[in-house]
Amino acid sequence: MIASPVLSPLLSWAGDPKLKNWAGNYTYSTDRLHQPVSVEELRALVKKLDKLRVLGTRHCFNGIADSTRNLVSPKPDEQAVAINAPARTVTVDAGLKYGQLAPYLHKQGFALHNLASLPHISIAGACATATHGSGVKNGNLATAVSGLELVTANGEVVKLSRQQDGDAFRGAVVGLGALGVVTKVTLDLLPTFMMKQYVYESLPLSQLKQHFDAIMASGYSVSLFTDWQKQRVNEVWIKSRLEAGVVFRPEAEFYGAKQAKKNLHPIADLSAENCTEQMGVAGPWYERLPHFRMGFTPSSGKELQSEYFVPRQHAVDAILAVERLRNQISPHLMISEIRSIAADDLWMSPCYKQPSIALHFTWKQNWPAVSNVLPLIENALAPYKARPHWGKLFTMAPAKLQALYERLPDFKKLVQQYDPKEKFRNEFIARTLYATDAAPRR
Repeated sequence: MIASPVLSPLLSWAGDPKLKNWAGNYTYSTDRLHQPVSVEELRALVKKLDKLRVLGTRHCFNGIADSTRNLVSPKPDEQAVAINAPARTVTVDAGLKYGQLAPYLHKQGFALHNLASLPHISIAGACATATHGSGVKNGNLATAVSGLELVTANGEVVKLSRQQDGDAFRGAVVGLGALGVVTKVTLDLLPTFMMKQYVYESLPLSQLKQHFDAIMASGYSVSLFTDWQKQRVNEVWIKSRLEAGVVFRPEAEFYGAKQAKKNLHPIADLSAENCTEQMGVAGPWYERLPHFRMGFTPSSGKELQSEYFVPRQHAVDAILAVERLRNQISPHLMISEIRSIAADDLWMSPCYKQPSIALHFTWKQNWPAVSNVLPLIENALAPYKARPHWGKLFTMAPAKLQALYERLPDFKKLVQQYDPKEKFRNEFIARTLYATDAAPRR
């Protein structure tokens, strides 16, 4: 049984009568929010409603989860956690947060292979948008999914598994909320492990250019934080597993960067109190893989986010292309993060068939200014066929975006199969996956 989590500051929007996302930048188009407490209640609701979208922990920055008619947010059963120890899997309610599940798994001797920078997000939402975590050898969070249960448009419960359903499964995992309401998720597990985290400051850009692969492979998970100024990376976060033969050996200097003398926040002006422990202090995987602690506000809270994935072989060129835009970017930026993610075989994943580098931007909450900067970044990254994160802000025209996904025609067939009357299709899905000219809006 999972203990009740600390009340997260992400719930600060609860006092506002209008439904907003966690950062407060997006107001949903209806306040008609249904919260079924059982699968049977959910099935009846889905049958009854002609239009709906599923709303999770509201961490997306755009309209991917929005609806003008009905929002559905099933209440997860925190105690419905079934571990299959011989198979090394766990099946959970899809709306459960990683920060709720992870401590329980650790106590039972298990771990997940990867976590995002914050544990406050729901499992279903993270997987449906291919949210990723970090690590040269680590696939995104969706790659841990080995089984799905969802309620489709006619109220039917459909179960899909990696082992039995092949292409349909690979198309459904990163489903963008277009196939139905995911109710249960089965995740692959690892034996639990311990980690240490070290931070280095002021990595010269020249060193990054020369030793990019070695730097990104120096730990189980590595993040580079930069404001794109002064020809340097502000902070290098190295997360290392404690296991024989592969533990990171800290030195006072790391490719010209100096080891930090205290815990740091990725945004220099903010307190590190909200961040996971650094300075080489050992802790369980779920307290080191994220950057932010479960009971605290992640990142800065009031912000905007964008993110683009480029094939790993173009990483340095893509980084330099963005760095040349530093004067246009800097006035509106809080911080950027660069991470690596392994390739996968999930149709709508930005890492489909390509090891990738993610270029993440945390912006000040000024959409008019950011909307003018994003096209500059997208044009600079266009030669490298950058794919935007599905749940974050971008301005790429639908036709260009659609051309980046070779399995999109197959995904549309799958959507037609599960949702022939377009019950789950909203403005975001209609515009992004089906329109031919109009640029996506936030």
